[in-house]
Amino acid sequence: MTTLVLATRNAYKVGELRALLADLPVAIRSLADYPAVPDVPETGATFAENAALKARAVAAATGHLALADDSGLVVDALGGAPGIRSSRFAGPGATDRDRVDRVLALMKDVPEERRAARFVAAVAVAAPGGEARTVVAACEGRIAFAPRGEHGFGYDPIFLIPDRGLTMAELPPEEKNRISHRAQAIARAREALREVLGA
Repeated sequence: MTTLVLATRNAYKVGELRALLADLPVAIRSLADYPAVPDVPETGATFAENAALKARAVAAATGHLALADDSGLVVDALGGAPGIRSSRFAGPGATDRDRVDRVLALMKDVPEERRAARFVAAVAVAAPGGEARTVVAACEGRIAFAPRGEHGFGYDPIFLIPDRGLTMAELPPEEKNRISHRAQAIARAREALREVLGA
């Protein structure tokens, strides 16, 4: 069976990706299984560039097919921030709650009608020595006025899905995995995976 290495050590992200890829004929591993592989610097200017950088580097380092995603929150009222700096938005060593609090502080005087935002995910698939195939997807929403919900991770507690009236963190995981930016990007990346796998 082909090994597919997820280019992340984030346990929450690994869990989501495992669920989204469960039906493919692959043995899924993550960078947690390869402690000697260093983190890949995210030097790209876009989510797609960063995902491709990570997929190619992890495929080369492990000798296996690799899947990488780079994702984040894009807030219109903040000029597109946090954007590709989503995980570093509150500085080094910051927690998910620190990052959420920073966005809420910057948005405290922004009225409801100007709180549009989207989660963006780029997913790249690369084989050792090959080019990365990359897809991008987005999930539209709004920034809530306060965190709500116990599920998910990252900015999920303040990302409101308007037609549901719930934040991403209030959705059951199986529903989030149907509508999220990452779920949409993985669905689009399946074509590349199936071609590589011959499935």
